[in-house]
Amino acid sequence: MSGVDEFKAGLQDAEGADDLIGSLFEGTDISLLDLVKIQAQVLVPVLKAFRAELGEQRANEIATGALREWSQRVYQDIGKQIPGSPREKWEAIFAASAPRIGDAVEMEFLKQEPDALDFNVTGCRYADFFRQLGEPELGAVLLCEADRSIESVGAPEVELERTQTIMQGAAYCDFRHRMKTAGSST
Repeated sequence: MSGVDEFKAGLQDAEGADDLIGSLFEGTDISLLDLVKIQAQVLVPVLKAFRAELGEQRANEIATGALREWSQRVYQDIGKQIPGSPREKWEAIFAASAPRIGDAVEMEFLKQEPDALDFNVTGCRYADFFRQLGEPELGAVLLCEADRSIESVGAPEVELERTQTIMQGAAYCDFRHRMKTAGSST
C-alpha cells in the first residue's frame, strides 16, 4: 500500500467528501489540473492587461490580494459545512481534494503519526504548467497558497510548515503538518 493510500485509509470516513469541494468544480468531475487550466485561460490575459495599465507590481499586488481573499472565503465556507473539530474539517477537505488532484503531484511520505504528517511533493504538473505560461507567481497564489487556506480551516489543531515549493523553483515542496486535538498542547 502506498503512503497516499495509507494516509487515505487512516482518515476519518470521508464518504461523500468530494461533494464538500464540489462548489469549486461547478458540479463537474474534472480534475483540479483541468480546472486550473481553464482558470488560467481567463486570469492570465486579465492579469497582463492590468499589468499594462497599472504596472507589474501594482497589478500583481491586486491579483494576489483578490485570489488570497477568494481562497480564504471558499475554504472557510466549505469548513462551515463540515461537522466536527477543526482537525476533522481539515481531514475531510484533504480527503475530498485527493481525487481531484489525482496523479498531478508525486508525493513521498516521510512521517505519518497521530500528531504529524510529513511529506514532500517531488513532482508537480501544476508547477510545470505555470512555468510554461511564464506565470509561476500566479500559480503559487492560486494553488500553493490554497494549502494555507485549507490549513486555516483546521486551525488551531492543524499547523502547516512549508519552507519551499516546486512552483517557486525548489526541487520539492516540503509539507510538515503538526496535529493537535482540542485541549492538547503538542
